[in-house]
Amino acid sequence: MTKEHVMIWALKDSGVIRPKKLPDHIERRLRFALSRFAGRIEKIVVFLHDRNGAKGGIDKVCRVLVKARGCGVIMAAVTDADWIVAVDRATTRIGRSVARQITRHRDRRVAALFKPARLPEPMQGG
Repeated sequence: MTKEHVMIWALKDSGVIRPKKLPDHIERRLRFALSRFAGRIEKIVVFLHDRNGAKGGIDKVCRVLVKARGCGVIMAAVTDADWIVAVDRATTRIGRSVARQITRHRDRRVAALFKPARLPEPMQGG
């Protein structure tokens, strides 16, 4: 029997002009990138920032922070000219980063379990 985990995430934007469907797109991309780790993820925050405002250019920043149990906070940021591309690249990157950190954490735990016990120092006789 599997237990379904709900991923709760927050979107923080500094009043940027963005497509109305962007939050739905972000949620879909987060689910695709992170659903296999849902049981380990405590919090997800997506920050959107437009450096130049209406001037345009490669200035749209999507930053994703994930707090995963046992791994701390993991961050991925991407700057692009298009919001959709920035979100796609940032969510792909955070998925790989979370996978890497969880693997490292698991490998350290396994290594600690199989660490050879220290033998007591031999007594020096006189």
